[in-house]
Amino acid sequence: MSPILPHQALDPTRTTWHITWGTYGTRLHGSARPTVDREHNQRGTPFLPRDAQRERAETAILNFDPRYLASEQRAFAEARIPAICERGGWNYRTCAAGTDHVHVLCDIIREVHGEKARRLLKRWLGQALSERWPIPPGATWWAEEGSNIAIRDEEYLNNAFRYICRQRFAP
Repeated sequence: MSPILPHQALDPTRTTWHITWGTYGTRLHGSARPTVDREHNQRGTPFLPRDAQRERAETAILNFDPRYLASEQRAFAEARIPAICERGGWNYRTCAAGTDHVHVLCDIIREVHGEKARRLLKRWLGQALSERWPIPPGATWWAEEGSNIAIRDEEYLNNAFRYICRQRFAP
C-alpha cells in the first residue's frame, strides 16, 4: 500500500515550479518514446510521432554515448538536490531521479523564472555527479533543454507532488 502523501499548499510569496530535464542522448526525437521539440512543445500538443529517419539522424550527431543514471547515481542525485535548492535560495518540495530524467518541485522567488533554476540545477548536479563519476572531457550528463512548468493551483501542485514522489528512487 502506498503511503498517504501530505497535502501541499502554494506559497503565496513564491512561484512553485515543476522542473524536468533528461539525460544526454536518451530521448531522441523520432524515437518510440514520447518527445517534444521547439515547434511542438505547448501544453496539450501531441508528442512527436515515431520517425526512424529522424531518430537515426539525431543518433548520428551525438558526440558521446547516451547517458543513463545507474541506481547509485539516482540515489546520489535525489540526496543532493535538496542542498542544491538551498544553494539557489529555493524551497525544496520533492524530486525524483530516473534512469533518463530528473524531476524537481520547488518554490522560487517570483523574480526568478524556472528556466534559470533548471539551468542551475543541471549545472550544479552535473558538477556533483562528475566529481564522483568523472565523464570524458566535453561530455555532459544532460540533454540541452527541459521543462519548466509554473504551478498556479493546488490541484496541479498535489498531482505533481504525488507523481514525482511515486517516481522517487529512494523513498
